[in-house]
Amino acid sequence: MRVLVTGGAGFIGSHIVDLLRAEGHAPVVVDDLSTGSRDNLSDSVPLHVVDIRDRAALAEVFEQVRPQWVSHQAAQMSVSRSVREPLFDAEVNVIGLLHVLELSQQHGVERFVFASSGGVLYGDVFEPAPEDHPAAPISPYGITKRVGEDYLRFFAHEHGMKAVALRYSNVYGPRQNPHGEAGVVAIFSKKMLAGEQATIHGDGEHVRDYVYVDDVARANLLALAAELAEPFTALNIGTGVGTTTNQLAARIRECCQSCWADAGRDGEVPAAQHGPPRAGDLRSNLVSPKRAGQLLGWEPKTPLAEGLERTVRWFWERRG
Repeated sequence: MRVLVTGGAGFIGSHIVDLLRAEGHAPVVVDDLSTGSRDNLSDSVPLHVVDIRDRAALAEVFEQVRPQWVSHQAAQMSVSRSVREPLFDAEVNVIGLLHVLELSQQHGVERFVFASSGGVLYGDVFEPAPEDHPAAPISPYGITKRVGEDYLRFFAHEHGMKAVALRYSNVYGPRQNPHGEAGVVAIFSKKMLAGEQATIHGDGEHVRDYVYVDDVARANLLALAAELAEPFTALNIGTGVGTTTNQLAARIRECCQSCWADAGRDGEVPAAQHGPPRAGDLRSNLVSPKRAGQLLGWEPKTPLAEGLERTVRWFWERRG
């Protein structure tokens, strides 16, 4: 299949592209490279450096590629930036999405997968939330994801395009950007490997559901290929297992210490320090992956300890 992957040079998108190629599909990437990188892609993967807010440029890509499937991963992902700049957040996450949806409808796209978020949709939950849990976003970013799902549902029912919203929990793994505000595993790994002190915002007892990026990429391919009964389906993609930020920081520190030891480096990796809490952060968030198991046959395969070890090693091998 010809598959257009928006945000395909980014963290999650590039892993989806890799898996699409491995499964014999023909992915084409649209990315403005604001957070993604050409280095995340094979040289043989076509890349169009286009901002999804630029409808005219995006239309040219659709006309050239004529995709059969679309995987929409491009987004403004920072919760704190959405609080500071809600208009920019909406321009990317709502207007940009509408550009992609309209062009998909006009060019007869058969399947559309949208990167949504369980974390920002459900708000504070202390047990794994199912998909019918009431939406309670507390940030502009969360609001745009809820609105995005509503638009996706409309296009699916109105135009007959099969659409799936995948509500990710906290995704981590190789290629995650360690320089932004999102992606705590990458941020902590980069800091600690360099012998610097990572900062935990707040008391560190907030709970998150961490899912490895390879498992998320696999969920995307299953969603694209699935023969689902409903025009629109929303599915959680997570583990249902909670980890506090303090626990996460301690595990990452252990992985970093192991890298130092293997390299013959002396000393102790600095423990994380605590700083002020961030606006818009949730206290606890977990998602239930049961429905994804029932409809897609998907389940997370990578335990947190294994995923963290792979991720930290990846950053260690690319240090400097």
